[in-house]
Amino acid sequence: MFTLAQARHLVATLQPRVDELIRVRADLAELRADLADHGVSALGGLAEVKALEARLHAVVDELHQHDIQVKGIAPVLLDFPGERAGRAVLWCWLEGDSDVRWYHRAECGFAGRRPL
Repeated sequence: MFTLAQARHLVATLQPRVDELIRVRADLAELRADLADHGVSALGGLAEVKALEARLHAVVDELHQHDIQVKGIAPVLLDFPGERAGRAVLWCWLEGDSDVRWYHRAECGFAGRRPL
């Protein structure tokens, strides 16, 4: 369980890992598209695809080690289990947000997001 302050601190602390995830995701998408369209890419070949996939999984695993729920990688969507007014919630951070500014009840999912 995270307090809101802990979730915010963790987002700030792990921002370099999230930035890496975004870069790797973009490189992987571009490399796959190039290989599918032309069979070649300035980013490499099949070995580089496998290396990027491994790096992407390693970053996601690192986030999981902090008990963060990675709900998506395109865009990056992170949930932090917590409690608000005696009810289980997920503090919610979406790629592009400057801070944790949303929450939703655990049973409502993304559609139930509310501003803090």
